Amino acid sequence: MTEGTVADGGRAQSGAKHPYSTPRNDDPMTDRTYDLLTADEIDEGRATAAYFLRTEEVLEDVGTDPDVVAELSAPDGWNVLAGLGDLARLLEGIPIDVYAPREGEAISGGPVLRIEGPYRAFGRYESSILGFLAHASGIASAAWRVRAAARDRTVLSFGTRRQHPALGAMIEQSALVGGVDGIGNVAGGEVIGVEAGGTMPHALAIALGSSEAAWSAFDDALDPDVPRVMLCDTFGDEADEAGRAADCLGEALEGVRLDTTSSRRGDMRAIVEDVRWALRQRGRGDVDVLVSGGIGVPEIERLRDVADGFGVGGAIANADPVDFSLNIVEVDGEPRTKRGVKPGAKTVYRDGYEDTVVAREETAAGSDLLEPLVENGRVVRTFDLDSARERARTAIDPLAGRGVFER
Repeated sequence: MTEGTVADGGRAQSGAKHPYSTPRNDDPMTDRTYDLLTADEIDEGRATAAYFLRTEEVLEDVGTDPDVVAELSAPDGWNVLAGLGDLARLLEGIPIDVYAPREGEAISGGPVLRIEGPYRAFGRYESSILGFLAHASGIASAAWRVRAAARDRTVLSFGTRRQHPALGAMIEQSALVGGVDGIGNVAGGEVIGVEAGGTMPHALAIALGSSEAAWSAFDDALDPDVPRVMLCDTFGDEADEAGRAADCLGEALEGVRLDTTSSRRGDMRAIVEDVRWALRQRGRGDVDVLVSGGIGVPEIERLRDVADGFGVGGAIANADPVDFSLNIVEVDGEPRTKRGVKPGAKTVYRDGYEDTVVAREETAAGSDLLEPLVENGRVVRTFDLDSARERARTAIDPLAGRGVFER
């Protein structure tokens, strides 16, 4: 990206005026297929609340552009930080410095982000800064809690169809940061470089007229490297269908999936035990049992000793965003902020998940959690999904010992 001037928000733009100052006279739907903002609109700072642009205009009119420190704070309680890749791309080329923890780091309180630079260089991006981090961190944190509940069981992200399809890549990446083992969204996986997987829908068995027809067609049509995990609850009893799947596919059967657990009559735990019994009777005790549909932390805690894995949808994808707030805490070197917020630039030192907030120039036990992310508009950090996921997973055991995941 090309660095612009402070007056235009740090980005070079084609016109003399900001986009917001020119009314749109054309039909807003003629130049786009869906109700989606474009990357250009986000980069230009137009995906924002109007009052930020009015503030920018007022500051320009009075001829001031103070150097400020702004800090992002999180609510009490532990969450996982995600969305930093998009944030870094948003702020690249803007003449500011940004400090943040690493992607996948467990966070509590704050600050969890510090921005230093001319206010008019980044003020209009506050809405996007909050949006990128709050939504992704909410999903990563939900996945993290699911991961903690599942322990060593497989967890798959199945929930992108419950959200706007344009968010597929963000949801799947955030779920992976939080610790899931696999994802289901094809295009989302292509964007983040992770292959999507899946079993089969009820629609296949319904379209072909029987579960056996669906299982056989699946086995005949798909490459051998596609896992033979068969849906076993479309028309009949789960245990009966699981046994028939074993008879139908023989040694090729690798797993069975039991779906829509919340709508099943009876005890889902007993149903899983019956399925295992039917499989053992056929000498197939090695077949995995995956449970999906209406699965969240309580269901996982109840079923994890009888199920091998879980497909989790809304409990991850429908997560509430983390309620971050961004506040100016210093103006031209003077500690200054609104009431209820501690003034002055700060940082956080962590020692074994014990965090100490100190003034930016001070130190404490442990290491500084806020590391450089952007230096004068240049992104100075690389992003690795596996490393982020490992950070989140590493935090589970020590924080579980402190009761963080108790309900």
